[in-house]
Amino acid sequence: MTTLAAASAQDMKLAVMLADIGVVLVAGAALGRLAQKLRQPVVVGEITAGILLGPSVLGLLPGNLTERLFPVDVRPLLSAVSQVGLILFMFVVGWEFEKRLIRPHARLAAGVSLSSIAMAFGLGVALAPFLYDEHATVAGHHISFVAFATFIGTAMSVTAFPVLARILTENKLLDTRAGSLSLASAAIDDLLAWCLLAYVSALVTANGNYADLGRIGLWSAAYVAGMLLVVRPLVARLVWRWAATERWSALLAVLCAGALTSAWLTTWIGIHAIFGAFLFGFVMPREPAMVLAEHLRKPMDHVSVVLLPVFFIVTGLGVDLGALTSGDLVALVAIIVVACTGKLVGAILPARLAGFSWREAKDLGLLMNTRGLTELIILNAAVSLGVLDGRMFTMLVIMALVTTAMAGPLLSRRRPAETGVSEASKVPEVSGEPDPYGPEAAVDFIRPRG
Repeated sequence: MTTLAAASAQDMKLAVMLADIGVVLVAGAALGRLAQKLRQPVVVGEITAGILLGPSVLGLLPGNLTERLFPVDVRPLLSAVSQVGLILFMFVVGWEFEKRLIRPHARLAAGVSLSSIAMAFGLGVALAPFLYDEHATVAGHHISFVAFATFIGTAMSVTAFPVLARILTENKLLDTRAGSLSLASAAIDDLLAWCLLAYVSALVTANGNYADLGRIGLWSAAYVAGMLLVVRPLVARLVWRWAATERWSALLAVLCAGALTSAWLTTWIGIHAIFGAFLFGFVMPREPAMVLAEHLRKPMDHVSVVLLPVFFIVTGLGVDLGALTSGDLVALVAIIVVACTGKLVGAILPARLAGFSWREAKDLGLLMNTRGLTELIILNAAVSLGVLDGRMFTMLVIMALVTTAMAGPLLSRRRPAETGVSEASKVPEVSGEPDPYGPEAAVDFIRPRG
């Protein structure tokens, strides 16, 4: 009888989780649609749905509705589902990293990316001492200042490539200098952001032990070398061979297994799982592009549509606006100001030096200031590593929402009403033929999620 009762309780827990996922999908779709009507990326609506279902809104109503809808013993199951979706999404993000985006603007894109990262990271580290004392202890464990400051700098440095691509598409800015340059710079930004996160993960895992940090560094170097020199050619051979015989289902299963295994390996090494998924996607072959997009990318996109909203809801459950103190509100304003200043100034200065007008440079800065999904991934990684407490997590999620939501409305005011894009701002073509490595060609392949 006891075993039957236990089995029944376990079945009910699973049933509640399935019902929760249903609620998540409906709420995410509804708020995502509303966000689109307000000319915002879908991700803004989905994150907002998570916050509304969490303790900040639904939890304030009578009846403890958040706890009833998302019981504490069910949340680990939801978190596990969200992590699977996140790992597979990061695999796609790595796969989407396209040299074609960077090639036409390589030098300037690198300058804008490095400048915006350096400025935002530096200001974040400078802000860290004013935040540290209040957030130095997480779940009873003391966090070193170096780890905390490095992470705050990393959180300020992020530009969300997938969301940015969606904003450019919806605002018809892909064929402008600011649009194409921001896309190339954001691609570099994302790559550097994952490297920074890998470093922070190693720093936290080593816990101040330089011998452990050195071991993690050596294993990480061996892992990267193995992925580039061994796994990359093997995966390319497998993809070409199985694509020729149209063994798509088996190939998709093997690739998902590879992403999950790579994520496990980086976790074992001491850097976060998402880095492993990203790098496995990075070593994936890009050709034949159309065939791979049709038979492999589309199914992966469908998985993201189902599983990623769960990630947003889990994130929203960790956001508690009611827990913020008056001092936290001052800190929140400082965080938003520092985040915007670092990205705007860091992007505008190199653009002006390169001959961009003030309008183009400001648009570039606004685009580089979007953080969206990439920021949420990094924030959740920091929580799992024990670097952020609940209040700091809440403040940084709000910062991510504000910096993402502000881009669309401000950009739309700058577009000429008659044509949508001024002729002077278009990217010059080398010849009369369309550029096969231009932003339009790359975005056709990546199908950005936003």
